Amino acid sequence: MLNDLNRPLGVDREPPPRNVRKRHWLVASLVLGLAGLGIAAGLIGGKIDPGAVAPIQPLAPPSSSAAARPSASYDGVESAQQVETESGVKVFRGGGTAPGSVIIRAPGTALKPAPDGRLVEDSRYGLLPRRGADGASPSSVYASPKAMQPPIKPGTPRITLVVGGMGLNPAATREAIASLPAAVTLAFAPYGADLAAQAAAAREAGHEILLQSPMEPFNSADFFGPHVLSATDSAKAAEDLHWQMGRFVGYTGVMNFLGGRFTANQVATQGFMRELAARGLDFVDDGSSPQSVAGAIASQYGVGFVKADLRLDESLRPEAIDAALARLESLAREKGFAVGYAAGLPAANERIARFAAELERRGLALVPLSAAIRDKSSTPADKSQSRPD
Repeated sequence: MLNDLNRPLGVDREPPPRNVRKRHWLVASLVLGLAGLGIAAGLIGGKIDPGAVAPIQPLAPPSSSAAARPSASYDGVESAQQVETESGVKVFRGGGTAPGSVIIRAPGTALKPAPDGRLVEDSRYGLLPRRGADGASPSSVYASPKAMQPPIKPGTPRITLVVGGMGLNPAATREAIASLPAAVTLAFAPYGADLAAQAAAAREAGHEILLQSPMEPFNSADFFGPHVLSATDSAKAAEDLHWQMGRFVGYTGVMNFLGGRFTANQVATQGFMRELAARGLDFVDDGSSPQSVAGAIASQYGVGFVKADLRLDESLRPEAIDAALARLESLAREKGFAVGYAAGLPAANERIARFAAELERRGLALVPLSAAIRDKSSTPADKSQSRPD
């Protein structure tokens, strides 16, 4: 096991069996994240300050006078200063893989800072989300404002992308925040170190965020770690959920990690949805368990809900990821909107970013999770559901 964790994923090894490959990345990352819980935030490495990514084109061949300058003049500094001067965007180094690459942040992409004082309460686990006395909820206040979203023509197929596993690997998280479009929703696991800073960085870059909640699976060997929501011990599940919720702020809702046994248990799911309803949070089902009753119970309690239509990186082969993205596009054209989920592997993120960049040209729109939930909750079928006492 230690050898597997220390060896770079996917290098000099045969592809694992399908049932192992599906969860390999997140389970291995969770182990590493657990080990990092006790590490001081300063050891994680550098201030996180990501934003939208755009390449800075190479400067024209230097003149003879420029050639006499130090070599640092050609590492992106001059072009970065020029971008700031001419466009008003903020430019800073780091986050790219190409020599001299920089990240630029266009104005108007950042979400409102969190927490909003109306929407938190103190607990022994930290700040927990709650509904405000004025009726405001985290699911609405922390969502991407409609004014920040480009107008979409009626009838345009919409796609929502959710990428999980954030916070477990700081470098991979920074890269995902910087490289994925702001409309991509990022789900943070509660086991990472320095989660508050990473979650804030994601929101500053325009990403809506979720809490990715570890829940009890059918096979206990599939997952190990503290504070997993129990399907049979409701008191422990409530405490563990509060521990998870207190790890960072600013999320619009909760998404399951594993949880086949938990989401198939009606009593456990009722207690869970009752808590989300009281705190004004949405729920996202990753679609991994066909036995899940989460959708029906979320509707009963008035919890905003959406279920992922497709897992995008079940196979890590590039052609398989591309095929899954193509299938997601087809679903969006058939149904009007579709939701795709990926586990946060860097190789998959690269292909997702490339796919997202082409959507508008192909007549589709990439929308944040809150937009997908608003659209779904406005259907007559959802409005007919009443909330139980």
